[in-house]
Parts: sequence; structure tokens; C-alpha cells
Amino acid sequence: MNITFTKVAPLSGRVITGAGQDMALCESVNELNAKNNQIISQAFKNRDFQGKSGQCCCIHMPANSDVTFLNLVGYGDLDALTEQKITEIGAGLVSFLKTKAGDPFTICMENLNTPGFAHADIIAHLAYGFLLKSWSFDTYKKPKEDAHIWPKSLTFMTHDPLATEAAFKNLKAMAEGIFLTRELITEPCNVIYPETFVDRVKDLKSLGIKVEVLDEKDMQKLGMNALLGVGVGSEKESRLLVLEWNNGSKDQAPIAIVGKGVTFDTGGISIKPAANMDEMKTDMSGAAVVVGLMKALAGRGAKVNVVGVAGLVENMPSGSAQRPGDVVKAMSGTTIEILNTDAEGRLVLADALWYTQDKYKPQAMVNLATLTGAIVIALGHEQAGLFSNNDDLAEKLTKSAKAVDELLWRMPLSEAYDRDIDSDIADIKNLGAPGGAASSTAAAQFLQRFVNNVPWAHLDIAGVAWTKKDRPLASRGASGFGVRLLEKWIRTHYES
Repeated sequence: MNITFTKVAPLSGRVITGAGQDMALCESVNELNAKNNQIISQAFKNRDFQGKSGQCCCIHMPANSDVTFLNLVGYGDLDALTEQKITEIGAGLVSFLKTKAGDPFTICMENLNTPGFAHADIIAHLAYGFLLKSWSFDTYKKPKEDAHIWPKSLTFMTHDPLATEAAFKNLKAMAEGIFLTRELITEPCNVIYPETFVDRVKDLKSLGIKVEVLDEKDMQKLGMNALLGVGVGSEKESRLLVLEWNNGSKDQAPIAIVGKGVTFDTGGISIKPAANMDEMKTDMSGAAVVVGLMKALAGRGAKVNVVGVAGLVENMPSGSAQRPGDVVKAMSGTTIEILNTDAEGRLVLADALWYTQDKYKPQAMVNLATLTGAIVIALGHEQAGLFSNNDDLAEKLTKSAKAVDELLWRMPLSEAYDRDIDSDIADIKNLGAPGGAASSTAAAQFLQRFVNNVPWAHLDIAGVAWTKKDRPLASRGASGFGVRLLEKWIRTHYES
């Protein structure tokens, strides 16, 4: 669908507008109401429309009216609107417009004003919300005769089309990064594996991102035996993907974002139950967030230095697979006793984190991973787990998360938990206390051993990377959780 912005003008055709709880309408809608014997005001009374959030009122206009159809949506309390809520209003248009094929629609919401927001930014965020929620993945479906057909175009009226276009350009770049993340997560594992994952993102070079790929020989030379050990049972070779975006000052140490990219996780020799194993194609969601974020930052020309690293492996059982009881030496020199080959994500991240902090000396480092089922038991599918060695970093991430409704809940780290991963025959083991007690924390304690003193946070996104119900800005499937959160955090605290 073509999204355009135009100057506020008299209304015609099919129109979507709205009102807050103050029930104030756009000036052009008031004029339309007066011309048509107060038909809009009467519809309010008949259908008990009070401008509350989520309310809707559809009006078929008289035959002699320039407007053929008018749909009103409720804004809610205008004084309580946030950037996120405005975006969600735009997203709410999707379910309505899916049923309205044919002629274009005009969005007239010049009355959507709230303190602290320029009108151009408000309209741009409406369009952004619509764009985010409209994404779908139909690559492998045959076209259906009765499939919905979107309207030909969507025009947003605005006081300043040029300023709105400029604001939307940056938001569209964000959406394209989120779409890349969702696409990579959704693709089946026979299509996306380490080599093809890398191939899919090589065109990021056109945005000015430096792309480097380490193959297995490169990683062997570096001593990345923790990461490589996870992939030895697969026919698919492992990769380490490194993306650099250097658009900040030359003396600015980079922000580092590291992602777990297990493109399919059978559990290895410690094989998973068959039920729902198909969902393990999403075990590379952390890596997908890394590349989506990098695309978003580059797409809008962010004035910052960021390095994104993704450890890409496939965890399969075979005669060459890693076994419970094996010991490997990580790049850091730490020896690791493998007690369970399904606790593999932390092994991948161990080498990826060490490589990143050692080579790039970042001022802060965040990793994302669908790391533990235990975090889903603790937090469900509403929030991701946050573990950090730095209170200031944790607080900033939490505030950024709240601003974009990608919520984080801080979980504990401590020396007591750290002792649970000490091994009898190696430096550490890849499981914590017996019985799986505090296993999400044990995984985080494991990762902390590979970050040195860098301010670091681990986001366990196992419960939020994939959603089985519609969300305000995403339909069922890959959510893209993490891209907006980290972009907000970087934009707020690190951009020059």
C-alpha cells in the first residue's frame, strides 16, 4: 500500500478520523457535520461513542455528501497520550482497513494533539504504527481468491507534509529493520541456517555498514571452541557475523550488541521432546534482532558507533556431535564442562561476548538470546528478563523498554548463584544448581564470566521473541522485540 502525506483540505471519499474523550472533532469534520444535518453528532448519541480508547463508530454518509464513508476511532485521554499510544492508534487502523478493498482512504486526525509532540511527529507515528502492524509473511502461501485486498493508498492529512515526510522517513527505516528481524525469525530452518543467514544480510553494505564474516577456520584460529562445539554435529558450518556502523565521533567507543543465532536447536545429544520442536527455528532471534537494529540505525543515519555480533550455529545430534561430559576451552581460555548439550546458547555467546569485548573495547555491551525456558515460567510472554552487572545500564534499558512497551524485568545476579556453575573438573560447567533451580540466573552468571568489567546486560527474550496472539504493533508470529527497545536506548543516551 502507498502511504502519502498531504495538506489538510476539505474531505471527500472514504475518511477515517477520530476524537478524544473531549469529543472535539477536526475542523473539516465539524464542517462536514454541519453540512449533513449533524449526522455525525447524532451517530455519537445513537452508538454511545465517547472518544474512549478502542471505541469505533462507522457512518455511511448521505448520497449527496462528498464523503461516502466516515469511520471514527477513539483516542482516549489526549493528555495521557505517549509516543507509544499514538503509534498504537495507527496500528489499530490495520484490522479495519483489511476489510476495505478498492478506493483510497484519507486519514484526517488533525485534532490528535497532545502536549510535547509536534503535529508532524504525531502523524508520522500514526503511519509508522500502521506500517508495523500491517507486516505479514506470506512467502510460502498460494494466493487465495478471497484473500483481503488493501485499499489502493492511504493518505494522511497534516499541517506540514514536508516535516511529516521527514519524520516518517526515519520511522520507516526503523520499520524496515524490524521487518528484517521478523523475516529472519519466521523463515524455516531449511532456508535460514548460518551460511544463508549471512547471505541474507550482506546487502547491508549498501547502507554503509561494514560486514565481516568469520568462518570455522577463522574461529578455530581464535580458539572459539565453545561456539564451534555447538555446531560440530551439523552439516551446516558455523559462522560469526560482525556488523560495524561507525557514524559517531572518532573517539567514541562503540556500543556492542551481541546475539545468539542458533538457527535450529534440537538440543543436540540432550535432545528436546518432539512436541513444539518446530518452534526452535526461532532460537536465532537474538541474532535477528542484532541485524534488524543495525539496519534501522544505518537507515536513519544514526550519529553513533555500534558493533553488532551474531554467533550463528545449528545444534544437531550426530556421530560427530558434542556429548554431555565433554570439556571445551573457550576463546578466553576458560575450560567448560558440558553437562547438557541443550544448554548451548550460553556456549555460543561465551565466545561471541569475549571476542566483542576484547576486540572492540565497547563502552557498553548488551546481548540478546532466547536462552532459557525458565524465563518464560518466571515472566510468561509479557516481559523479557534483564540481567546486568551495572545498575545505571539496567535502569536506562528499563526506562527505554517502558517507553516503547517492550518491557524488561530485572532478575538477580550474585556470588552465591555464581558458585553454582563451578565445575569439579573444569573452570565452569554449563548448568547451575541441581534440579534447574534459578536456571535463568545460572545462564546469566555463565555469560558474565566472559564480559570482563564492561558494563553489560543480558536480555533473555525466550518468552517475547515469538507471540501466539496479536500484540498492539505485531500480529501472531515473530514480534521483532528488542529492535525498538535498543534503538530507543541508543538514541536517548549515546547519539551525538
